[in-house]
Order: sequence, then structure tokens, then C-alpha cells
Amino acid sequence: MAMMKEHGVYLVPTIIAGKSVADSAKIAGYYVPSVVEKALEIGPLIQETFGKAYQAGVPIAFGTDAGVFRHGRNAKEFSYMVEAGMPPMETLRSATYNAADLLGRLEQLGTLEPGKLADLIAVPGNPLDDIAVMEQVSFVMKAGRIYKMDGAPMVITPPSR
Repeated sequence: MAMMKEHGVYLVPTIIAGKSVADSAKIAGYYVPSVVEKALEIGPLIQETFGKAYQAGVPIAFGTDAGVFRHGRNAKEFSYMVEAGMPPMETLRSATYNAADLLGRLEQLGTLEPGKLADLIAVPGNPLDDIAVMEQVSFVMKAGRIYKMDGAPMVITPPSR
């Protein structure tokens, strides 16, 4: 962790992946026995390790490793990060500015500024008061085009050229 902090190496914790794998390991026959043992042991450690890394000052970028749990649950990662000690504002920054920085895309992404892609979402509350509202996305805009509004998906036609 000290070397990660010293060299600005981002941790992408994927807490939800560890929790999901550990939950699946409790279902009889879901994994072979050798995987069950490892999943039950390692899965819960991911959140604990994340908390230690955050406290140590390791740069954090949001990620979920979505291939090991039901899609559409990615935003639960925000709550797990807060449970481990990261303040809500910093979890949001990890998913915006920090993620763009990690990807080398700060010129196009990560903040709302003229000239950048207008990728944004809206939720029905203040995530600084309750980070779980990040799981209730009611508006989605990507590259300045609205894809979802008021909870109802919108039909989007390609822009005319």
C-alpha cells in the first residue's frame, strides 16, 4: 500500500465481486469445493483490505468486476465503499475524476466542464446524505444525449449528419 501511494498506483477494489462470490459459495453446488473454501475466505477480505488502503492514502478508482454477479447491481459498490470508511463524496470522485484519471481520459471525462463529454446521471436524492440512492438512477445522459429520464427508458434515434 505504501508503494501504491508513493507511485500513485490506483486500487480498483471491486468489493461487490468479493461479496457476491462469497454469497454464491454459500449455495450448495454452486462452486466446486476448492472454490467454495477460497471464496468464503477471500471474498470478505476485499472490503477490509479496501478500508485499510483508503486509510493509508492509496488512490482509489471505482470498479466492480461485474462478470461475477447479476448485472445492474454495480452501484452497490458505493455503499460497500462507504461501509469501509470512505466518505460519500470521495466514493463519487472515485467513480468520476479518479476513474477518468486512471484511464488516462481526464481530457474528455471525469468532470463537468465545457468541451468534455456530457456523461452524467441523476438520482432521486442526495448521495452525500444516503449513498444508496446511487442504486436508483432516474436519468442517464451519455455524450450529451439523453438515454433515460424519470425512470422510463427513452427511444433514441441516431443524430442526423
